[in-house]
Amino acid sequence: MEITARLTANAEVKTLKDERQVVNFNVAINDSYKPKGSSEVTKLVTYVQCAYWVNSNIAQYLTKGTLVELQGRIGVNAYNNMQGEAKAALTFHVNNIKLHGKPKYESNNTETAAPVATEAGAEQTDDLPF
Repeated sequence: MEITARLTANAEVKTLKDERQVVNFNVAINDSYKPKGSSEVTKLVTYVQCAYWVNSNIAQYLTKGTLVELQGRIGVNAYNNMQGEAKAALTFHVNNIKLHGKPKYESNNTETAAPVATEAGAEQTDDLPF
């Protein structure tokens, strides 16, 4: 499955008891449609919790407002809350991350190109002439 969305907050790296690290973040998917028989456009926002296990170094690039393209699979966690009611939460288990730009509100500053981990520990450097 593939989704393109913006991060709603900076990513967080969690270390588990067995020393594995996971990058947790949330994204918002913006959509719009025009209901049949209406001239007004309805906007819809869907929030998705994400988990990335491949390389925790990517967390520094996953900042609020960044546009990302994610590939992975959906997982479900079913549980009973304190009142005994059945609840469930969906998590998007990300296998591949492509960064598509900085947050809209970030100023244009000139920094040196840094390597960006995009999949399974691979690193790429942005040394394009433009």
